[in-house]
Amino acid sequence: MNVKELYQSKKTTPQGIADLLQSGMSIMSDIALSHPPAILRAIDQKIMSSDIHSIRMNTTLDMFPYACYTDPASAGKVTGVSWFSGVYARKAINQGWGDIMPGHYHDLGRTIEEYVDFDMFIATVSPMDDQGNFSFGTTISNILSTLKKSRYICLEVNANMPRAVNSPQIHISQVTALCESDTPLPVSAGAEVDPVSQTIGNYIAEEIPDCATIQLGIGAIPDAVGSALKSKHHLGIHTEMFTDSMVELIECGAVDNSCKPIHTGYSVATFAFGSKKIYDYIHNNPAIKILPAAEVNHPMVIGQHPNFMSINSALEVDLYGQVCAESIGTYHVSGTGGQVDYVRGAAYSRGGKSFIAFSSTAKNGTVSRIKPILTPGAIVTTSKNDVDYIATEYGLAKLRGKTLSQRAKALISIAHPDFRDELRYEAKKQNILI
Repeated sequence: MNVKELYQSKKTTPQGIADLLQSGMSIMSDIALSHPPAILRAIDQKIMSSDIHSIRMNTTLDMFPYACYTDPASAGKVTGVSWFSGVYARKAINQGWGDIMPGHYHDLGRTIEEYVDFDMFIATVSPMDDQGNFSFGTTISNILSTLKKSRYICLEVNANMPRAVNSPQIHISQVTALCESDTPLPVSAGAEVDPVSQTIGNYIAEEIPDCATIQLGIGAIPDAVGSALKSKHHLGIHTEMFTDSMVELIECGAVDNSCKPIHTGYSVATFAFGSKKIYDYIHNNPAIKILPAAEVNHPMVIGQHPNFMSINSALEVDLYGQVCAESIGTYHVSGTGGQVDYVRGAAYSRGGKSFIAFSSTAKNGTVSRIKPILTPGAIVTTSKNDVDYIATEYGLAKLRGKTLSQRAKALISIAHPDFRDELRYEAKKQNILI
């Protein structure tokens, strides 16, 4: 058969794909816009209306209210396994019916290839081209590793998904079954850049030279950094997530990727999420590469870029410099993601810097995010040995190369003034300040 005939032979409905399910199967969907909503709804309906049980649904940055994360009646029938959590997985995990897969983002592909098997891989893709290829659009992440370990490969073809022309694709001959939908892609309006975030963004931007390569995380502070970088020249992008602020930097001319020693001239990411403007920018654009996380997030690849600048966030930091970015005590929030990948990669970079940035307080100013010790049960995301700069609205604290006492003094100096005396008292009590 030619590729069009092959396409028709594999075309079915979302319900037809869900009919492939059997008890005990493990399903994998990758990150964010890769999640196929019509297939997921059909799978949920199939599981909840039949005697199927013991399904494992693996997701990363969940985008939709899957039954495994929102319906307590799904317990025993399907267990959600979050590789990085959005709002739905977070709720299920904290209420005791969802599970977590730990790991650094750059290493999850190897984890899949060496330790995990899947019965079914599901994804949203752009329409097939004349050669029979589908683009995964905004996401590659760990898809290539997952394809190697999946028995069934099922796709939701959506004309709204952009075609990433410089990105791995999948051929119709590899596909078990497919369906079609025209569901609008999820969008994010982005966080509002408030005065505190802009102040922090300005501090960080002052440390970023022309010709630097940048990675920005998600949220108001990374967006503020992006805004403050518009006057820079010849910046490059090598980032986990491609964001709206990066499109703006490209459009204003601050980014041209000309100084990057690898992928020179290209913006590089492993997935994208934000407004429709991002998706339109990616579509058929040869200037952007969406590549596997095993490459994009590998610290040794990151470190090949001189003056690599990494900006990420945290929930709290203690006086040792330990960074928690994924839990509040034992309360699960997200996951490790790629923060450590980029902190370590920036450390390998000649002239590189990494910034962990956050407002100095939480809960309307009643809680300091710089603490004598982390909240009991809090997970250390970035260790004291890896951390470089901490940033708040009160300035920057350079921790790398500093003793514990020097670190504590630097961190106290950028804590909210209302908490500095208490932090000094606790630091002396712990015999940290000398």
